[in-house]
Amino acid sequence: MCNNGNSESNCLAEILSVILVLQQNACVDSCLDSCDRPMLGGGPSCLVCNTRPVMIYTCGSNSVPWSMPVTKDSTATCDGGTTCSNVFRVEKIEGNCCTFRVLQDNPDPTSIYPFVATNSVFTMDLGCVCCLRCLTDTYVECL
Repeated sequence: MCNNGNSESNCLAEILSVILVLQQNACVDSCLDSCDRPMLGGGPSCLVCNTRPVMIYTCGSNSVPWSMPVTKDSTATCDGGTTCSNVFRVEKIEGNCCTFRVLQDNPDPTSIYPFVATNSVFTMDLGCVCCLRCLTDTYVECL
């Protein structure tokens, strides 16, 4: 159920805050595979991870993940020919609002890293978010 303006504690805001701190202090280790596991994991293809990519589902989205354009072009929308992504990186949290960076599939098929950073960012009221899906920790260049 949606938060609908309730400014009290939001479990998703708390989880995203943990992810932000982990990304800011990325270190090599792995633990229980959940969104709020205490350290960003390394893996066979990634020695040091700096990002825990997330997918966002909004209230009333009918199980369709939130997506945003990978460009800052003000005319870009995700219902046309614009390239969009539904994978994001937590950049900042203030109260019940979170700023996300849009991650794009890596265009280099030889890269071991699945995503690249874009210059497209957005801020979302977490009261609109009803589900968060964490993907495998990874390294994203140019952050």
